[in-house]
Amino acid sequence: MQNFKTKVLLVEDEELARKTLTFYLNTIFDEVITACDGAEALEIIKDSFSKKENFDLIISDLNMPNLNGMQMIDEILKLLPNQRFIIVSAHKNEEDLLKLINLRVSGYFVKPLNIDNMMEMLQKAKEEVLLDKEIKINEPQKFLKLNNSYTYDLQTNKLYNNKIIVKLSKKESEVLEVLITNIGELISLDRFKQEIWNNIDINDSSFRTVMKRLKDKIKDDDFIISQKGYGYIIEKVLDK
Repeated sequence: MQNFKTKVLLVEDEELARKTLTFYLNTIFDEVITACDGAEALEIIKDSFSKKENFDLIISDLNMPNLNGMQMIDEILKLLPNQRFIIVSAHKNEEDLLKLINLRVSGYFVKPLNIDNMMEMLQKAKEEVLLDKEIKINEPQKFLKLNNSYTYDLQTNKLYNNKIIVKLSKKESEVLEVLITNIGELISLDRFKQEIWNNIDINDSSFRTVMKRLKDKIKDDDFIISQKGYGYIIEKVLDK
């Protein structure tokens, strides 16, 4: 297994519990960030999300001021549907447990903490995180997230707008495929004409008509950048 780093967020409003948990977490994980309540944690998550620096695991209390654990989890899952959680609480609430069943909750600790049980569960959680990282880096990438609206299926060469397929003509699909294959590279009109029509002498208007139709279909969140006089480029994509 490769030497992946692990990063966790601890959300706990009780100072003593926060310090105690931080100590033990630091013996297992590479980086531990703390938050005093759900509201602060949500801001940290949003900031990390904007920088593409997400947490491998979030360990949180449920009963907290400003924004409780369940509310925080609901908000986080809107941004990160696959986020992994461990819950720490003063009591087991059956209603909360039922809500958590369908979420990625790896464990549930009840205070006062049994250190041996906690360490065992945290170590297991770390192993699951590392396994996820190993699988992710070794498996062939299937979907390319172009922006917050559009995703491209690299196996079928299909474009999706929020999981709804975008109907493209054959030439529109070919233009998009050239851009996808060369993400981050500026593609000139001559290169498009050569790769798609195999004829550099074809009229510019033929290409421009296809490109306009393609861009019209993605105008709500356009990811193709036109550099007048030079060509077109998809500058970057989001993480998987």
